[in-house]
Parts: sequence; C-alpha cells; structure tokens
Amino acid sequence: MNENSRSFYAFVGVLLIGFVLIINRSKSLSSEITEDEIMNHIRYLSHDNRSGRLPGTRGSKDVIAYLIKNLKSYGVHPAIGESYTQPFDIQTGIRLGPANTLIINKDTLIVNSDYLPMFFSANGNYSGEAVFVGYGFQINDKELKWDDYKGIDVKDKWVIVMRNSPERNQPHSIFTNHSPLHKKMMVAKDNGAKGIIFVSQVEDEELYPLKYTPGFKNDEIAAVVLSKNRANKIFERVGWSTKKIQDEMNQNLKPLNFQLGFLNIETSINIEPIIKKGANVVGEIRSRNREFRDEYIVIGAHFDHIGMGGPGSGSRKPEADQIHPGADDNASGTSGLLELAQKLSANVGHLKRSVLLVAFDAEEKGLLGSKHFIKSSPVDIKNITTMINMDMIGRMSDSSYTVGGVGTSPYFEHLLDSLKRDRFFNLIMNKPGFGPSDHAAFYSENIPVLFFFSGFHDEYHTPDDTWQLINLKGEKYILDFIYDLVFHLARSPEKPVFQEAGPKQGQMGSPRKFNVTFGIMPSYGSTKIGLEIDAISKEDGPAAVAGMKKGDVIKSINNKPIKDIYEYMDRLGDIKPGMTVPVLIERKEKEITIDVTF
Repeated sequence: MNENSRSFYAFVGVLLIGFVLIINRSKSLSSEITEDEIMNHIRYLSHDNRSGRLPGTRGSKDVIAYLIKNLKSYGVHPAIGESYTQPFDIQTGIRLGPANTLIINKDTLIVNSDYLPMFFSANGNYSGEAVFVGYGFQINDKELKWDDYKGIDVKDKWVIVMRNSPERNQPHSIFTNHSPLHKKMMVAKDNGAKGIIFVSQVEDEELYPLKYTPGFKNDEIAAVVLSKNRANKIFERVGWSTKKIQDEMNQNLKPLNFQLGFLNIETSINIEPIIKKGANVVGEIRSRNREFRDEYIVIGAHFDHIGMGGPGSGSRKPEADQIHPGADDNASGTSGLLELAQKLSANVGHLKRSVLLVAFDAEEKGLLGSKHFIKSSPVDIKNITTMINMDMIGRMSDSSYTVGGVGTSPYFEHLLDSLKRDRFFNLIMNKPGFGPSDHAAFYSENIPVLFFFSGFHDEYHTPDDTWQLINLKGEKYILDFIYDLVFHLARSPEKPVFQEAGPKQGQMGSPRKFNVTFGIMPSYGSTKIGLEIDAISKEDGPAAVAGMKKGDVIKSINNKPIKDIYEYMDRLGDIKPGMTVPVLIERKEKEITIDVTF
C-alpha cells in the first residue's frame, strides 16, 4: 500500500470514527426515561448501605455524592457558583452536657435515676426555696375555674407540680389543653417562678424522657422532672405523699397548694443541641435563549428519609429498630429527578426557559431543605415561574396519580387536561397549593406549584417501603408526563400567573382548638427567638389588618413573652374573639408594639 493509499484510508477512518461518535452522541442525547434506570437509582438510594438516608449521616453523604456524580455525567451544571451543594445546619436532637447537678437540702440526686432536666429547660445555675402548687393550673374559662397559684407567693421560688391532670385518661377532658408540661412551665414563669419541678403521678413508672422536639427553644426558667421516690421524701416533711396529694385533688376536683418549709433546691442544667450538616443538591440546565433564560422552572424532590426509625422519627412502627429504606418516600421522586435531568439536559437546545433541579434534604425534619432554598436561592425567586414537586411517585394503584396545586395558576388545569389525553393513567387534580411536602415553601412565596403523588400505602414510614414494591411502569408513565409538562412550560411564551388556592399553612399537629387566629403562616424551622412569620395567609386576618409582615418575629402577645411556636400556640389559646391586645414584634432588628384585634 502506497503512501497516498494509506493517507486516504486514514482519512476515511477518521471520518468513520467521527461518524460513530456523532451517532453515539446522538443516542446519548436522546436519553429516554427507562424503567431500568429508574430502578437502578431507586435500588441505590434505598439500599441498606444508605441506612435510611437520615440527614447528616454517612448514608446521606453517599447519596449527595451520587446525585452530583449523575448530574455531572448528564451535563447539568452546578447552580451555586462552582458547587452543586447548598449546606445548612440541622438540629437533630439534644443531649445532657457534663454540668448537670440537682441538690435538695445538701442531698445530691442522681441524673437519669432521681431526676432529669426537661427538654425545654433553660441552661444555667438556679437555687432557691420551693412551694407546691398542685397541678400547676391557672384556668379562667367559662367551663372551668381552677387556680393552683391563688394565695401563695412563688416569685423567685421553685414550684413543684404534678404531671398530667385529675382526668389523665380522658382525652376529651376540659383539662386537656392545660395539661402539657410546657404550658405548665409558662404559667409558672408568668407567676415569677425561677424553676419548675414536675412530679410523676402514681401511674407513672418512669421519668419523662429527655427527647428532642423540633421548634422548642430553651426557656428562661429551669425545668426538671423528679422521680416518685424523691418526691415522696419531700412531701413526707410536711405530712403528705404523692398518692395522698393526687387522691385529694382528683376526688375533690379542687386546687391544692402549700408551703414546703425550709426546702432549698440547687441545680445546674446543661442541655446541648446535636447539630448535623444537611445539604440540598442544586443543578442548572441553562437555556441558550437570551429572552427567557433568566426565567426558571424548578423541579424538586427530597432525598432524605427517617433513618433507623424509632420514637420521634415519624416511623409508623417506632418499635422497629431497623433501616427504613424509603424506596417510595422518596427514592422514587429522587430517581425521577435524575431521569428528568438527563432527558432535559439532552434537549437543552429546545428549551427557552432554564431549569433548576433541586434534591432537597431534611424534608422529613420539617421541610428544612426547601425553606433554606427559598431563603438562599441561587436565583431571584421572582424569576421562578413554576415549581414542580415529586414526592412518593412510585406506587401507582388503580391507574391513577394525584397532582396538587392545580388551582395555583389559571393556566394549569387546561394545560394538564390537554397533556393527559391518551395517557395510560388517570390524573386526579386537586386545587389547593399547600401540602406536607417541599412545594409548600414555594407556594408561600406566591410561586405556582404542582405536586405529583401516587398516594399513601401501608408501607409508608415503615421498614417495609422497599424497592420490590415499586410500580416501575407507573413511575415511567408519570415521568414521561412530567417531562412533557416541563418541556411545554419551558417553551411557551406564556408563563403561569399565580393565584391563591387555599390557605398557606396546614393544621398544626395539636389537638387544641383555637378561638382566634392571626392569619399567618409560622416559620417552623426558624432559629430566631419568638415566632417568625413565613407568610401572611389571610389578607383580611388580624395580622394583615394590623400591618404585620412576612419576616416579622412575634416576641410577645398581650404582654406575655413568646420563645417559640409552642409558646405562641399557648398564648393564642388564651385570646378570645373581640379582644384587642398588644403584640410586640421585631422587624429589621427594631422592636415595635402593634395593637391587634381578633
């Protein structure tokens, strides 16, 4: 073969290689959503090696690395400078620090045996005399008059109170709203006490555990729970016992208080927060269209789950100390996010608007990831035209999917109707914009939202939510649909216009009924002392009429201080319709008092 022939064949070879590369690239750019890829993602995310994807754990960090790796491979760029991650702090629990002591008349008690600090206790050193004030009630309702503080001075003293109420086993008792330990602590604080000691009732076998409850802030007074044995030693000094006291109040249904003679209590309380790092993963598919590329569609799904379960985790089998894999909740939605990222990136040339792909962390901890995203968004949230959320999309049954938020824009219903024609599933449309998932944070900012969901099932929040139960065909159907939806929203010259569709807050988990409402959406994840307002949910509500705004922090109601959302609820429960009360708010580091009429 001569030199010219060799050159010719080399040239042809280069052409053939180039042609093959072009073909392969074309194939990769098609990036169709497949059942195999969906399952591969779900199996990785829900594998036992991820240990249930609890925020801040090794399993969670593995998932974050996995998400970034895949986004990079799809050509999705980091949305936060050169980083895909958006880190934030998560308080996951509390623990006893090294400096915890309780001394009663020079008798040193044993922590975890004789006593325990309460989770809402203030930290510090406290000493003083003590008095007994019954159940710690101060009630002035139409149905019930009961004042355990009447005729006894508790200022700068410890108060000792019984846990529960005279009707502890009656869930609909009129005492129920006044029985929570935190409520009793507030009453003690309002009466000038420096500390409160809770005494176990005869029926209580153990001390009240030191458990973390999200939203609580350390209060201004000390709070501990005392064992029955130690309480009896105190009461015996003045001729009483725990049983005798309890029988006296329960049988007569009357308050009871008395002095305890010289009883000096000294304590040091040290409760430490357990802080872990969470992180959202945010990728950007940047449109090349100069007119529309600064407008964004956000597609989101949370990747966290509840780890090993256990009490307080949200597990529906808290006694089961084992991995909760969360294949449907929400490995299914996270898998869908990756599949959509791949296909949308392959077709970026056809998109007018840009797309943000957000994998939220700590959804199970109170939507913390989505709230952090809103506060620290890499783009102006005013430029977010729609937020699409996928949570539990892997268990389609009865050939149906639910989409919420349809009423958040007049544009949505017609669009969804047209897109669902000739599909292999039914689409059940719900109009309200609020819901217990990450789209709620966007709806509170007047951003149109759509929330895709295949429904609850018996395996929800249990160790049985495994990949074997995923309906792959169903998930592919809905992902193909969502892709077409996003593709349309990204190309249409018209963008959805926001409209309110239902309240911007859900029902709080308390059984308590309130006579009045502020008409606000509280910030459940706020770290500020007081009650931070996430949104004004009622335009003609008391807060709006009084001129309160998003970002205001309520510091007191009717001259009674507020530390957190739980104190806010307790104070609100004392307000009656028609009352006008002063409300102290903090706005841009300045305190303002506003009169609010309910």
